[in-house]
Amino acid sequence: MLRLIVSLLVIALIAGILGFGGIAAGAASIAKLVFFVFLALIVLSLIGGLFRGKDAWRW
Repeated sequence: MLRLIVSLLVIALIAGILGFGGIAAGAASIAKLVFFVFLALIVLSLIGGLFRGKDAWRW
């Protein structure tokens, strides 16, 4: 998922440099959406790990 965010960011930057406003705006908005979904999943995963207790951290 992080690879998708980076690739969309690169597409948005290249399109912005070349002057393709619509493509750059679309790729940037998709990259923002994917980033916030990824961030929310990380936070939920960390909170879930904290509630599992000490045994969850042992291998």
